[in-house]
Amino acid sequence: WRRKGILSLKDILPGKLLDIATGTGDLALEAYHLLHPDRITGIDISEKMMEVANEKVSKANLSEKINFQQQDCSKLSFENDTFDAATVAFGVRNFENLDISLQEILRVLRPGGKLMILELTFPEYFQVKKAYILYSKVFIPLIGRLISGNKNAYNYLPESIAAFPQNKIMTAILQKNGFTDVKFRKLTWGICALYTGRKK
Repeated sequence: WRRKGILSLKDILPGKLLDIATGTGDLALEAYHLLHPDRITGIDISEKMMEVANEKVSKANLSEKINFQQQDCSKLSFENDTFDAATVAFGVRNFENLDISLQEILRVLRPGGKLMILELTFPEYFQVKKAYILYSKVFIPLIGRLISGNKNAYNYLPESIAAFPQNKIMTAILQKNGFTDVKFRKLTWGICALYTGRKK
């Protein structure tokens, strides 16, 4: 999924890339290897996750190419028209204010810049849906409970996926917030969706 998302940016060959909700930096690292931008800036609200990301980048000898900053995507510190592309992998549904965050991402993209979002979705195909419900409502919480010792651990994940705007609704939200040429693709029987949009 990450690879397909990153390669959707290949048509613009971004020089400056912003990776939002970067977490431990996996997408940022893969984006560098696939696209070779001049600079990648990863942002996240979790300092501890970015400490792990920094270790990975340091081991890969890419500290001059990839850097991380603690930032809230609803109030980015970057100037207008800074980045050629922005990515968000599995973090959009955790945005506190989706509209404001999307408007901020649009602001910091240059004209012609591109946004790529990967997000988990609730599958529509009947057989996949049945298997997915079993997996998300039984297996995920069970693993979360075994790992953390908390019986409620990971219950939020299937609930947040089901509640988040999906497919055509999400494309309408992107358009409402100023993105053009908005598209989406279902991946792996609709378990994941890839959204792209541009800044005029």
